[in-house]
Amino acid sequence: MKTLLRCSLPVLALTLAMASTPAGAKGCIKGAIVGGAAGHLAHHTFLGAAAGCVIGHHEAAKRAREQQLQEQQPQPSQQDQPGQQSQPANPTPAAVPAKQQ
Repeated sequence: MKTLLRCSLPVLALTLAMASTPAGAKGCIKGAIVGGAAGHLAHHTFLGAAAGCVIGHHEAAKRAREQQLQEQQPQPSQQDQPGQQSQPANPTPAAVPAKQQ
């Protein structure tokens, strides 16, 4: 237990110190923490942290590209044609009178 505490304390201190500064590589820190924890279980903590950093940065860049593409697509506006009312996407059917017998 003491060994785990001695190893965890510097990692926690480093993580908190890095969290207070802006990260240049988005996703790297989060990925490194997760990868380091997973690598620790396989006795390859630093290898897991390095791989986690690479994967985390890749995923963050991919999300940023997707978000940029969504922002570039034109959004349909409801006020393109003044004087016309907007119609609901799924209009309700008109009431059908019941037959009398």
